[in-house]
Amino acid sequence: MVGYRVRPMSDESPRHFSLIREFHLADFFTIANGCCGVGAIFWAMKFVEFGNLRSLVVATALIPVALVCDVLDGRVARWRHKASPMGRELDSLADLISFGVAPATIAYSLGLKTTWDQIGLTFFVVCGLSRLARYNITAEDLAGTSDKVPYFEGTPIPTSLVPLLMCLALWQADYLGLVAIGGQSFHLATFLFVVSGGLMASRTIHIPKP
Repeated sequence: MVGYRVRPMSDESPRHFSLIREFHLADFFTIANGCCGVGAIFWAMKFVEFGNLRSLVVATALIPVALVCDVLDGRVARWRHKASPMGRELDSLADLISFGVAPATIAYSLGLKTTWDQIGLTFFVVCGLSRLARYNITAEDLAGTSDKVPYFEGTPIPTSLVPLLMCLALWQADYLGLVAIGGQSFHLATFLFVVSGGLMASRTIHIPKP
């Protein structure tokens, strides 16, 4: 029998495995949320490429599924009393994909493609990004001695489902509102996302957290 020697683990190995051990049950719902967002982006791109209505339906349907996962991760974390800074960061990153980038991508696939449309959609995503970052750094201060944040500053980013559904309704009615001013064109439907972004970034809006 040929002898062998087990190679000792490198210094990086324990850190690698400790990262895996830090995941809790709630984190897997958060990851599922992010996966839904990525899937919605892929299906929206398929709709742009092939014009298949089924691709658009799947892309849009994945956003409410992401919302369900987003709600469940918080409930599971409270049920198991397992919350961590890593889980909070995961939640924000997943939300940015599913309720920021994915809705903007779907809106682009519906026809909001002019330069001003893209600027408006970028503004929407950046507002969502800023809102999530602000929440992460102020959550502990807002919670005070309690473990729960009493209210949201600005509308939560999952409310982006509202302008998305309204944009879909306008697209079905064949009225995205193309307007040309000074040689530049944009769609009035883009303002749905601009307004949504502004409401998310607002610090004067306080919404009680359930």
